[in-house]
Amino acid sequence: MARFRTQFPLATIIPVAVASLLVLSALACGTGSRPTLPTEGPDLAPRVSEPPPSGECPSVVGAPLLEEGKGLVDAVPVMLEEGMAVEADQLLMLRRLLPPVIWQHREVFFYEGMRMEIGDCHARYPVFGPYKTATELFRGEPRVDDDGNLQNYTAGLPFPPDDIDGRDPQSAVKWAWNLEQRYRGAGFRGSFRITELPARTGGILTYEGDLFFLQTGHRADHPESGYSTRDDDGDMVWAAGGEFATPFDARHLAWRQFRSEESEENWEEPDDIFVYVPAMRKQRRAGAGWVDGLYVPNYMGGGEGAGGGMAIGGASGTISPTAGLNIAITEDKGHGLTGVTLRPNAYHWRYLGEQTVLAPLNTAYAGYPLDPKRNYGFSGLSVASDRWDIRYAVIIEGALKLPGSDVRTLEIWIDRQTQQPLYWVTRTGRRRLLDIGILAHRFTGDVPAYPEWPGGFPASIFEPVASFYYNALAGGGGWRRESYDLRSTPFSTAERRQMTSADNLGKGR
Repeated sequence: MARFRTQFPLATIIPVAVASLLVLSALACGTGSRPTLPTEGPDLAPRVSEPPPSGECPSVVGAPLLEEGKGLVDAVPVMLEEGMAVEADQLLMLRRLLPPVIWQHREVFFYEGMRMEIGDCHARYPVFGPYKTATELFRGEPRVDDDGNLQNYTAGLPFPPDDIDGRDPQSAVKWAWNLEQRYRGAGFRGSFRITELPARTGGILTYEGDLFFLQTGHRADHPESGYSTRDDDGDMVWAAGGEFATPFDARHLAWRQFRSEESEENWEEPDDIFVYVPAMRKQRRAGAGWVDGLYVPNYMGGGEGAGGGMAIGGASGTISPTAGLNIAITEDKGHGLTGVTLRPNAYHWRYLGEQTVLAPLNTAYAGYPLDPKRNYGFSGLSVASDRWDIRYAVIIEGALKLPGSDVRTLEIWIDRQTQQPLYWVTRTGRRRLLDIGILAHRFTGDVPAYPEWPGGFPASIFEPVASFYYNALAGGGGWRRESYDLRSTPFSTAERRQMTSADNLGKGR
């Protein structure tokens, strides 16, 4: 794909100092509020709208200009172009291409000195051949029952966008299942770095290690084996896990998580989760009774490495590493890999609407471990200096069925063509903002020397290379994850056996 680099003419988009102060003052409270979006009901359009044609970039309007004798006048519309560069003082033009909560907290996600590159406008990314074949082969078979459970699903995309009727009260839950069953290749494996940023006081905490996600069920590339890579008669749909390498207190803390196919028809079905706790020198079942997405143990933030007290999850208090108390370590941290998976049937969903949006769907620049010193702005949560695509998003909101959780509602902006999550927003029971997330991906077709799929096919995978979450409830801080060395091509038989078993956790420690 050709890349162009142009700069907006400053005279066109940057007002003089007086006009700038007037406009920015008016916007200080976040006037980029959500456009009126439809809710479920008979007035919805019969189908989800078609996105604009590939290559059709939207026009934007900058701040008003101050002209002699005329006062403030509307700025001339500017047509975005692929490869165009946007800096912080030009950000005002893009406000209608960003979710309202992102614009409201723009000081977190954008920064002075940023240089954003406008990527492709509504590009139609190629779909992996076997996944596309399975989608057409099983088209019309999957369905969602009254409780939001997925039934009769084998492989491919459960509900092609052209088949989703906007007047259908199940349209939102169908989009949620499309998100969960999006094409992920064989899964992924690689390194991770999780950086915890304090809300007000305290130091930055950094954790590094390795992780993996193995797709075992609904594998479109394995029709000969019943669309599965399972080596037994079980019903596992995926396995995930990892191990911490740093800091020293968390070293060798490892875990495995296994999700069964039964969870697709019963949201309360728990995962099998096992954790190796170094202080106990043994593995045990996790203290987490139920996990929505990917599990991450409640990793440690300090303490004595040789068996003394340990601080859990970055807290200031410590606990003694005994069998009874170390269960705290095995509880679900609740973030670190948020947005990679979820349980669609654990929510009551509603369809909010559609919008052209700007998002880092296909980033161009690397972070940890390829570039461990990458700059993420003053907040540490900005991916603004990268390539951002113009996309067409479907917006859905879900109310969690599980009582007692801090998260009561979840809003997701889903890329219509690729089914990738672009933005992830959670709220408390009183509709107060909890976490605001931006999810960054990388398309393997644009990665030099990326390995081909066995048989010579292009992999055509969007890999979840990074995520950035701001703690809006605390009014500051948050966390980011970087995994820029992910690979999602098939695993060897030996690797799959290791990943689908908890028996090897802690061996040799």
